[in-house]
Amino acid sequence: MNGTAALLVIDVQRGFDDAAWGPRNNPGAEEKIAHLLEFWRAGAWPIIHIHHDSPHPAGRFRSDASGHAPKPEAIPRPGEAVYKKQVNSAFIGTTLEADLRAAGVTTLAIVGLTTNHCVSTTARMAGNLGFETFVVSDATATFDRANLDGSIRPAEQVHQAALSDLHDEFAQVVTSDWIINTRSGGTRCD
Repeated sequence: MNGTAALLVIDVQRGFDDAAWGPRNNPGAEEKIAHLLEFWRAGAWPIIHIHHDSPHPAGRFRSDASGHAPKPEAIPRPGEAVYKKQVNSAFIGTTLEADLRAAGVTTLAIVGLTTNHCVSTTARMAGNLGFETFVVSDATATFDRANLDGSIRPAEQVHQAALSDLHDEFAQVVTSDWIINTRSGGTRCD
């Protein structure tokens, strides 16, 4: 990772606190996200917040719904870009790609919710668009998911499967400690 790396904070919004989502893995994800935000801010590196802006009348993430607000750990500060998306990818319907290229950003560290949906979709597109892409495993999380036969896959299995599908093809899956160590000039510890 180098000076052209941006931290992409995806959908860390209150709508994911709704109990209707069901059981979730990695309850410490928001703490890791807050820590990475603090680290990135100290380095004065680019931070980009992505917020889901649901077009559906009953959506938890409608712009007029309480669930649209960012969680306390990920409130954007002045000068930090905020993009609103209506689909899973942060690149669709936004100027994100053009703005990253104009700023000379070539590397993305991706954190947020949920691992198997918006994080994965954005990471896949970032990799396909040629960005060096890192997904931070301990700063992402997801929920239990029904299989096609109706049986339930626990959130941790969903999380691990999504990360495994990304690793070495669309992105490198790393930990927050790895990111901090690497950005601080430490030795890579893959």
